Amino acid sequence: MASDSESAVVEIHLSPGNEHDAAHGRRSMAAPGASVGARPLMGRAYERDSTRLPAESFGLAPVVPPKRNRTAPWDYGRKAHKGRNMVERVFNRMKHHRQTATRHDRLDETFLANLQLILLAVYLKNTAKTQLV
Repeated sequence: MASDSESAVVEIHLSPGNEHDAAHGRRSMAAPGASVGARPLMGRAYERDSTRLPAESFGLAPVVPPKRNRTAPWDYGRKAHKGRNMVERVFNRMKHHRQTATRHDRLDETFLANLQLILLAVYLKNTAKTQLV
């Protein structure tokens, strides 16, 4: 999932449970909608050269900490990286809906449609809160 705020999802992919998310993350970065010059905030799972270097070639500036056992670690924006839990907060809001959290749907299309409805409800709820303040 790629998100640009706590309630707005830019892109979402379903993946099998036995695959690593990095391959799907690379697909999201290579998408035509990925904005050049963006600073994707990624966890250490995405720090491999096979993910980080293509992101840089697409014109993105990834903010990802190196693993502790890297022989040549790089600098990264520590303050910027603290916002990485934004997508986790979106997942948490989606889990408040029992049907999505337990994955009752058998078809991927139905599951994605329910996710879109839930994300729309979360987005509308958050925009209503900000307009009242």
